[in-house]
This record gives sequence, C-alpha cells and structure tokens, in this order.
Amino acid sequence: MEQAPGISHIASLLAEPKRTAMLWALMDGSAKSSEELAMFAGLSAASANAHLARLTGSGLLRVEARRGRRLFRMAAADVSAALDALATTTMASVGRCTRNTPPPALPVPPLLRRARVCQDHLGGELAAGLYQRMTEAGWIQRYEQRTEVTVKGNRHLAQLGIFIQAFSSPLVCDCFDWSQQQPHVGGALGAGLLQLFLQSNWVSAIDESQALSVSEVGLKEISRLATPQERRS
Repeated sequence: MEQAPGISHIASLLAEPKRTAMLWALMDGSAKSSEELAMFAGLSAASANAHLARLTGSGLLRVEARRGRRLFRMAAADVSAALDALATTTMASVGRCTRNTPPPALPVPPLLRRARVCQDHLGGELAAGLYQRMTEAGWIQRYEQRTEVTVKGNRHLAQLGIFIQAFSSPLVCDCFDWSQQQPHVGGALGAGLLQLFLQSNWVSAIDESQALSVSEVGLKEISRLATPQERRS
C-alpha cells in the first residue's frame, strides 16, 4: 500500500483541532481573514498564520486579495464535502458507542443548518422537516431497518416528475443529519429530490461550500411538499 501515505497527510492536517476549527468556520462558503480565524480558533496571530500556511500549502484553503486584505476560503467543494462526511461519521460513530444517549449536536454555521448538500442529497433543517412530513403523510415508511416509498408516495412523487421506477438501489434510506439530530431522505430518492430543487432554482450552491441558498419561492414550494393540502388522494 505505497499510495496510502497521501491520505495520511491530509488526515494529519485535519487531526489538529485548531486547524479543524478554522476550516469549520469556512464551511458556509465565507471568506475570512487570519485575524477572524485566529479568534474563532483561540489562537495567537502567529500561530494562526502558521496553521493557515500549512492548509493553503496543502491545497485545502486558497487566499483571496480583497481591498488590501488577505482572506481565506475553502480551496474547492471537495474540502467541504470531506469535512461534512467526517462530521456525519463522527456523529454516527458516537451514536454506535452510546446507543442510549443521543450524540451532542455540533455547532453549525447558520447557512449549513438551514440547507446544505449532504453527499448527493439535501440536508439541514429543510431536509429534516421534509422527511418528517413525508413520513406523516404516508409517502415513505420504515420497516425494521429499511425505509420504503409507499404506493401513495410513488403517486405523489410521479406528479412532481420523480419516477422511482427508474432509480437504482438503494432507492431510499435514512441519513442521520448531524446538524439536526434527525434523519433526512438519502439514497436515489434523496438525490432525485435535490436535483428537482436545483433545476427548479429553489436552491442553489454557495461557492465551494456544502451550504445551499434557498429562494423565497423554493422555501415555499419545498415546505408545502407533503403538507395536509398535498396529502389528499
């Protein structure tokens, strides 16, 4: 396994709590100065600059010049995606070790809390609310360790232009949302719903972030999916 050390290098950068704290502060797609990131991580200016130099030199952050100031932001969307995946794995592993105690919530930048890309589907408050409404409306239901789309759900999704017969497996699965302590819809259905929201311009990507901007129309349309008015057969 001669190639494995490349992974270890990035892992070692993320293993330092202060560096992770600075990266986490940029998860919402913002650009921040070294002074802001130093304050966020509880570091001196010199220590923050040393950490930021390592993060930029390794391709995790990039520097922007704005009005004579040097600002740092995520180098690319894959960096945010990796941190999001680590957050998901962290919460899941804690949950497996302490089954009777819910894992503590992670501090979440407001934009990420509201709506974000989780792997290939929608995450955040908007997604957790949609999962709950779809469950209560009988669009999806859980059998033991699996979640399935019901006949009723199939019909309503087809009216939205989502035809689950064309989807690959897994069709739908519960994805635990680390920011909400609740599940949202993952699998092919989750990906299909996110594509519908993007194509309808209800949500849009924010720079190199996992965060999603939600339009006023999008908030209204997504929030009404599987509401009592939508439940009528």
